[in-house]
Amino acid sequence: MGLKCRDILTELFKLAPESLAEDWDNVGLLTGRPEKEVHRLYLALDATDDCIEHAVKTKADMLLTHHPMIFKALKKVTGDDFTGRRVMELISHDISYAAMHTNYDRACMAEKAAERLDLKEKETFCMEKTDDSGRDYGLGVIGTLSSPLTLAGLAEEVKLKFRIPDVRIYGDEAALVERAAIIPGSGGSEAGYVLEKDADVFITGDISHHQGLDAVLQGLFVIDAGHYGMEKIFISDMEKWFRGRFPDLKVYTEEIREPFVTR
Repeated sequence: MGLKCRDILTELFKLAPESLAEDWDNVGLLTGRPEKEVHRLYLALDATDDCIEHAVKTKADMLLTHHPMIFKALKKVTGDDFTGRRVMELISHDISYAAMHTNYDRACMAEKAAERLDLKEKETFCMEKTDDSGRDYGLGVIGTLSSPLTLAGLAEEVKLKFRIPDVRIYGDEAALVERAAIIPGSGGSEAGYVLEKDADVFITGDISHHQGLDAVLQGLFVIDAGHYGMEKIFISDMEKWFRGRFPDLKVYTEEIREPFVTR
């Protein structure tokens, strides 16, 4: 018996239990057959048209992304909209498609991001979810930098460690920071949790203009590194996990390419 899609999903949910996903989220197998034999797997952050085209070209049996292609219930599947066309393309090539989103955020993403910045004395926060054993999981990680840095210096470190061209900074670039909180995805609505943790700086992948300004008024600096900029670590981290867990599986990855450019 060969490796099947459902076998991969079983192991993925051991890594990041499905129960950790937010209520509004849509994780797990979204299209395709759970009994599909998987010899080739394609990894990406988003199931874009290009991503699906590349998955087809590599003859992938399964596509795994971080962000779900399907969020809301579909009343019809036709070629009249983006999602319908993508679903039809996946099914026509018998590619099983799954997503690991906020369950992965809680179980892995924040911790992996904190490791890249070598944070010390780490603890999780935003812990509204627990697994079956009662363990708490948080959307964010807070810790101490190896040594104090200016806000500008930390911004350069974020750019280097996450391999991104630019970041947005809210606050005094010359100020020294030491205690840093990280939420790799959209973290603006979680700034209150960060303030409760007495962080000097909040590093996140998305924060609005007013959320950034309000944070600074309350004594919290912000580094907005972009949603794609931070969460693209999903691809390399999952590639490493698959190569260790399923060494005979051929794993292909979407090229790292920022979805927009700055001038």
